Amino acid sequence: MATPLMPKATAVWLVENTSLTFEQIADFCGLHALEVQAIADGEVAVQMQGLDPVANGQTSTAEIERCQQDPEARLKLSPEAIPELFVKHRGPRYTPIAKRQDKPDALSWLLKNHPELTDAQISKLIGTTKPTIAAIRDRTHWNSPNIKPRHPVSIGLCTMAELDAAVAKANRGKKPAEETADAEEATVE
Repeated sequence: MATPLMPKATAVWLVENTSLTFEQIADFCGLHALEVQAIADGEVAVQMQGLDPVANGQTSTAEIERCQQDPEARLKLSPEAIPELFVKHRGPRYTPIAKRQDKPDALSWLLKNHPELTDAQISKLIGTTKPTIAAIRDRTHWNSPNIKPRHPVSIGLCTMAELDAAVAKANRGKKPAEETADAEEATVE
């Protein structure tokens, strides 16, 4: 459940200015009822300035009055006070300097074990460029003799969920390998 900004300061104001129960204040502020009781006793947040939740638009006076009359009612945060969720866009992937030398190994493993992945998918998954992928595929990379295929998840360049999603996306619309093998066997016979 969403809680108000600065929950202790809001609890201080509610304790001082309303007749709400400790449980109601604790539920609204996301605190424990004993902590609210300690605020009321002056043991916690002694010199803290109270924060008016009505002035901040976190609740309304009518909502407070409704809850004061019914000790079982719970104070609700107003919909305007709940911040909207932001979608985190995946920007360029940062790879620590210590792991950058591992990228060619991961690329080699992906090219060997998942040829169905496109260069764009590999580039996005590992965070490298298409010319680097082409150089490793053609074995013209400057460090080709020292490249040993290693799983990108074990190196820490991507997660297993990201790899599985990329492989599933690459395989979408393709026939499973068993059906393709059965079809090839049927045409040979």
